[in-house]
Amino acid sequence: MPKPLHLIVACSANRVIGREGRLPWRLPEDLAHFHAATAGRICVLGRVCYETWPRVHADGRQPIVITSRADIARPGARAAASLPAALAIADKLPCEVFICGGERIYAETLTLAGTRPLHLHLTLIHATIEGDTFMPEWRYLAWREVSHRESADDTYRYTFSTLELPGGSTA
Repeated sequence: MPKPLHLIVACSANRVIGREGRLPWRLPEDLAHFHAATAGRICVLGRVCYETWPRVHADGRQPIVITSRADIARPGARAAASLPAALAIADKLPCEVFICGGERIYAETLTLAGTRPLHLHLTLIHATIEGDTFMPEWRYLAWREVSHRESADDTYRYTFSTLELPGGSTA
Protein backbone atom coordinates (compact mmCIF):
# COMPACT_ATOMS: atom_id res chain seq x y z
CA MET A 1 0.00 0.00 0.00
CA PRO A 2 1.39 3.45 -0.90
CA LYS A 3 2.32 5.69 2.02
CA PRO A 4 0.51 8.94 2.73
CA LEU A 5 2.31 11.98 1.35
CA HIS A 6 2.99 15.08 3.43
CA LEU A 7 3.41 18.24 1.36
CA ILE A 8 5.15 20.93 3.41
CA VAL A 9 5.28 24.49 2.12
CA ALA A 10 5.31 28.14 3.08
CA CYS A 11 3.66 30.45 0.59
CA SER A 12 2.32 33.98 0.39
CA ALA A 13 -1.32 34.90 -0.16
CA ASN A 14 -0.57 35.09 -3.91
CA ARG A 15 1.00 31.57 -3.73
CA VAL A 16 4.64 32.70 -4.09
CA ILE A 17 7.14 30.15 -2.74
CA GLY A 18 10.37 31.48 -4.20
CA ARG A 19 12.27 34.21 -5.97
CA GLU A 20 15.51 33.58 -7.87
CA GLY A 21 15.98 30.17 -6.26
CA ARG A 22 15.54 31.39 -2.67
CA LEU A 23 12.79 32.07 -0.15
CA PRO A 24 11.65 35.71 -0.50
CA TRP A 25 11.18 36.09 3.28
CA ARG A 26 12.91 35.23 6.52
CA LEU A 27 10.62 33.63 9.10
CA PRO A 28 12.70 31.91 11.81
CA GLU A 29 9.59 30.31 13.36
CA ASP A 30 8.57 28.77 10.03
CA LEU A 31 12.12 27.57 9.32
CA ALA A 32 12.25 25.89 12.74
CA HIS A 33 8.83 24.33 12.05
CA PHE A 34 10.02 23.04 8.66
CA HIS A 35 13.22 21.55 10.08
CA ALA A 36 11.39 19.90 13.00
CA ALA A 37 8.69 18.42 10.74
CA THR A 38 11.16 16.96 8.22
CA ALA A 39 13.79 15.68 10.70
CA GLY A 40 14.18 11.92 10.43
CA ARG A 41 11.86 11.80 7.41
CA ILE A 42 12.17 10.98 3.73
CA CYS A 43 12.32 14.30 1.86
CA VAL A 44 11.35 14.21 -1.81
CA LEU A 45 12.45 17.39 -3.56
CA GLY A 46 13.70 18.82 -6.81
CA ARG A 47 17.35 19.54 -7.58
CA VAL A 48 17.20 23.31 -6.93
CA CYS A 49 15.56 22.80 -3.53
CA TYR A 50 18.14 20.15 -2.72
CA GLU A 51 21.09 22.33 -3.71
CA THR A 52 19.83 25.39 -1.81
CA TRP A 53 18.88 23.64 1.48
CA PRO A 54 21.99 23.59 3.68
CA ARG A 55 20.43 21.23 6.27
CA VAL A 56 19.00 18.67 3.84
CA HIS A 57 21.31 15.94 5.21
CA ALA A 58 21.06 16.98 8.87
CA ASP A 59 18.84 15.50 11.57
CA GLY A 60 18.40 12.11 9.91
CA ARG A 61 16.69 13.33 6.74
CA GLN A 62 16.76 10.96 3.77
CA PRO A 63 16.63 13.10 0.60
CA ILE A 64 15.37 11.70 -2.67
CA VAL A 65 16.18 14.22 -5.39
CA ILE A 66 14.12 14.34 -8.55
CA THR A 67 16.63 15.12 -11.27
CA SER A 68 18.04 13.88 -14.55
CA ARG A 69 21.54 14.35 -13.11
CA ALA A 70 22.75 11.01 -11.75
CA ASP A 71 25.76 12.74 -10.15
CA ILE A 72 23.43 14.10 -7.43
CA ALA A 73 23.29 10.62 -5.89
CA ARG A 74 25.91 10.21 -3.17
CA PRO A 75 25.97 8.78 0.34
CA GLY A 76 22.86 9.97 2.12
CA ALA A 77 21.01 11.08 -1.04
CA ARG A 78 19.20 9.14 -3.70
CA ALA A 79 18.36 10.37 -7.20
CA ALA A 80 15.19 9.60 -9.14
CA ALA A 81 14.27 10.65 -12.66
CA SER A 82 10.61 11.39 -11.85
CA LEU A 83 8.12 11.74 -9.01
CA PRO A 84 6.76 8.20 -9.55
CA ALA A 85 10.33 6.83 -9.40
CA ALA A 86 11.03 8.83 -6.23
CA LEU A 87 7.84 7.57 -4.59
CA ALA A 88 8.67 3.98 -5.55
CA ILE A 89 11.93 4.39 -3.62
CA ALA A 90 10.25 6.19 -0.71
CA ASP A 91 7.53 3.55 -0.32
CA LYS A 92 10.22 0.92 0.34
CA LEU A 93 11.94 2.93 3.09
CA PRO A 94 10.82 3.29 6.69
CA CYS A 95 9.52 6.75 7.73
CA GLU A 96 6.98 9.24 6.55
CA VAL A 97 7.37 10.89 3.15
CA PHE A 98 7.56 14.69 2.98
CA ILE A 99 7.28 16.50 -0.36
CA CYS A 100 9.51 19.57 0.01
CA GLY A 101 9.19 21.29 -3.38
CA GLY A 102 9.59 22.93 -5.75
CA GLU A 103 6.67 24.08 -7.82
CA ARG A 104 6.63 21.19 -10.32
CA ILE A 105 7.00 18.55 -7.60
CA TYR A 106 4.09 20.05 -5.63
CA ALA A 107 1.95 20.19 -8.80
CA GLU A 108 2.62 16.56 -9.67
CA THR A 109 1.94 15.47 -6.09
CA LEU A 110 -1.42 17.26 -5.99
CA THR A 111 -2.53 15.24 -9.02
CA LEU A 112 -2.27 12.13 -6.81
CA ALA A 113 -5.31 13.22 -4.76
CA GLY A 114 -7.72 10.33 -4.81
CA THR A 115 -4.97 7.75 -5.20
CA ARG A 116 -3.00 8.35 -1.99
CA PRO A 117 -3.75 10.10 1.28
CA LEU A 118 -2.38 13.65 1.21
CA HIS A 119 -1.51 15.95 4.11
CA LEU A 120 -0.67 19.60 3.50
CA HIS A 121 1.46 21.32 6.14
CA LEU A 122 0.94 24.91 5.08
CA THR A 123 2.44 28.12 6.38
CA LEU A 124 0.32 30.80 4.73
CA ILE A 125 1.91 34.25 4.86
CA HIS A 126 -0.83 36.88 4.83
CA ALA A 127 0.88 39.21 2.36
CA THR A 128 1.34 39.64 -1.37
CA ILE A 129 5.01 38.98 -2.11
CA GLU A 130 6.85 39.21 -5.42
CA GLY A 131 8.33 35.99 -6.73
CA ASP A 132 8.88 33.73 -9.70
CA THR A 133 7.98 30.34 -8.23
CA PHE A 134 4.50 29.47 -7.02
CA MET A 135 2.64 26.87 -5.01
CA PRO A 136 0.14 25.31 -7.41
CA GLU A 137 -3.49 26.00 -6.53
CA TRP A 138 -4.47 23.58 -3.79
CA ARG A 139 -7.78 25.03 -2.61
CA TYR A 140 -9.88 23.20 -5.24
CA LEU A 141 -9.43 19.96 -3.28
CA ALA A 142 -11.77 19.14 -0.37
CA TRP A 143 -9.16 19.45 2.38
CA ARG A 144 -10.15 18.99 6.00
CA GLU A 145 -8.31 21.25 8.42
CA VAL A 146 -6.91 19.29 11.37
CA SER A 147 -4.87 22.06 13.00
CA HIS A 148 -4.59 25.83 12.77
CA ARG A 149 -2.39 28.33 14.59
CA GLU A 150 -1.91 32.04 13.96
CA SER A 151 1.46 33.72 14.41
CA ALA A 152 3.34 36.88 13.46
CA ASP A 153 6.72 38.55 13.52
CA ASP A 154 7.79 42.16 12.92
CA THR A 155 7.16 41.83 9.18
CA TYR A 156 4.41 39.29 8.49
CA ARG A 157 1.31 37.69 9.90
CA TYR A 158 1.07 33.98 9.04
CA THR A 159 -0.93 30.85 9.75
CA PHE A 160 0.32 27.32 10.34
CA SER A 161 -2.32 24.85 9.12
CA THR A 162 -2.39 21.13 8.61
CA LEU A 163 -4.92 19.95 6.05
CA GLU A 164 -5.69 16.42 4.96
CA LEU A 165 -7.53 14.47 2.35
CA PRO A 166 -8.51 11.39 4.38
CA GLY A 167 -7.95 8.23 2.43
CA GLY A 168 -6.85 10.27 -0.56
CA SER A 169 -10.43 11.16 -1.39
CA THR A 170 -11.22 14.40 -3.21
CA ALA A 171 -14.87 14.34 -2.16
